[in-house]
Amino acid sequence: MGSQVSSDEMSVRAGQGSDEVLVSQAVWDYLAAAGRPWLVDFEDKQGLSADIIRRGERGGCCAVRLSPVEGNSRARTGMMEGPVSPVTRKAFIDLCRCARKEMTKQEAAPKRKRSLLPCMTAMEPDGEGTLLPPPPPHPRRSQRQQQKYRKNADMDTCVVLPMQHEPAARTGAELAIGHEEESTVCSICMGEMVEKTTLDKCGHSFCRSCLEQAFQVKKACPVCRLVYGQLIGNQPANGTMMVERDPDLELPGHEGYGCICIIYSFPPGLQAQEHPNPGVRYPGTDRVAYLPDSPEGNRVFRMLRRAFEQRLIFTIGTSMTTGMHNVITWNDIHHKTSIWGGPRCFGYPDPTYLVRVTEELREKGITAD
Repeated sequence: MGSQVSSDEMSVRAGQGSDEVLVSQAVWDYLAAAGRPWLVDFEDKQGLSADIIRRGERGGCCAVRLSPVEGNSRARTGMMEGPVSPVTRKAFIDLCRCARKEMTKQEAAPKRKRSLLPCMTAMEPDGEGTLLPPPPPHPRRSQRQQQKYRKNADMDTCVVLPMQHEPAARTGAELAIGHEEESTVCSICMGEMVEKTTLDKCGHSFCRSCLEQAFQVKKACPVCRLVYGQLIGNQPANGTMMVERDPDLELPGHEGYGCICIIYSFPPGLQAQEHPNPGVRYPGTDRVAYLPDSPEGNRVFRMLRRAFEQRLIFTIGTSMTTGMHNVITWNDIHHKTSIWGGPRCFGYPDPTYLVRVTEELREKGITAD
């Protein structure tokens, strides 16, 4: 029987991005090895870049960040877009699971002269794939010759490694077997669970040692990112958060309500031990953000105040806007810093903004309760 992990955890340092996946170091090394196109194909199809950003203390697992590729048509544009979707995270986890299975096959048959991996290709959205190289140009064939050629080509194809696109229809028995298999596979190491440990709030299960190493990086569920314990960030401690309300200023999309104006202010200071470069000076900054003075806007405002008190709104790092180092930057809780212009200008109207920022706050353990 798996043991339960209590939600009454100690405080934990944070400052990491929200678009992260924890995987075993061995699986990542296998995916990132030269000559294997799986990771490259995934990045091209999803418009993302997968990069390792942190390693566990004992090297058992690592944190991989999924970030948009600049200029890609499928990548996110602007800092006000939502986080990487759960579907994309699930696709990456499935990719790691496929890599783990291939590693297991190769370990079970080390004397095989030829690896199966070069035969694998990424499945296209139409579900087709082939091991054959592109055929050379052929002279025109008759209809009978063409049918014979297609038949021979079909016989020479083999199974391909599917990417996470539209799932094929499966029978009830297959679904039951698949569910049972997934329930015994650890999503971190992609192997059979050892000392199965179940998180009490979300119900996800992992190997005990894998979960302990993952919690050393961040005390949150590696699958759904639900926080266990109170998350404390590394936002400079000398900042202030003030609020002004203007009943006559209406935000586009929230007509009939006034405006909540939030003013964040930080004087210059020196980085502490929790920051990237302790002892290095950082400049001060002032930021202004806007929320509708509606019931929903006030709910988000109360959550933002709690996040500020837990030092989660800002961090110190490199600005994605200016490229400057050792400056105060936003910490993955997006704010509307303009009244107009829509999402591309970090302003209104943006019908889903309040929902998105609520989800970002939830991932850091801040809820409306």
